[in-house]
Amino acid sequence: MPQEETPMYSQLTTPRAAAVAGIAFSILLVIIFWVFRSAVPADPLEPGTWLADGSRSVALALNLIPFAGIAFLWFIGVLRDRLGPKEDRFFATVFLGSGLLFLATLFVAATIVGALLLIAPSIEMTGTTTAPTFRFGRAAAYILFNVYAIKMAGVFMISTSTVVIYTGIAPRWIAGLGYALAALVLLGSFYFSWSIMVLPIWVLLISVHILIENLSGRDHSPGRQ
Repeated sequence: MPQEETPMYSQLTTPRAAAVAGIAFSILLVIIFWVFRSAVPADPLEPGTWLADGSRSVALALNLIPFAGIAFLWFIGVLRDRLGPKEDRFFATVFLGSGLLFLATLFVAATIVGALLLIAPSIEMTGTTTAPTFRFGRAAAYILFNVYAIKMAGVFMISTSTVVIYTGIAPRWIAGLGYALAALVLLGSFYFSWSIMVLPIWVLLISVHILIENLSGRDHSPGRQ
């Protein structure tokens, strides 16, 4: 690589970039989930009365989702660079694949909810022919988010925790906590409506650790050795 390109490349791949991206993703996702849980009823069969009062807040959350996705992709990319030559192909595939599938299902669910907001003015919630369309879209978004996106979040946490144990990019207690929270997401998401919050909180924990380690000058990542 030419010498003049090295400084820019080093700045783009610094662990601090992963930490900042992870923190931004965590904050945005917590805001998004909080708005959705506050404005949209948990029952997928409800008649859609939330469209009258909560449509603006839901639209704001939908506009924040792409930015959260960009931050999450940046976090994954820089974290893989942090692993360096110690990255295992199997766990790297599961790690990257589960992260991308989580974003894909989240984006599809958000697209369906956004489409419901667009057609909301033409829907009469008193049994018209368009009501089944609304109910189908509402149920589809519910299943995508509460079944597939949450399960992919759990797989992402398990694979990331395994990578943490084998490479030592973070303390083992963070990996152990990741396993426990992933089990909660995979097995208890049906019983705990706020279980999806564990993903951004856990990513925030890893990001803060990476940032503190980097600022204190104790960067022991495999990719920097």
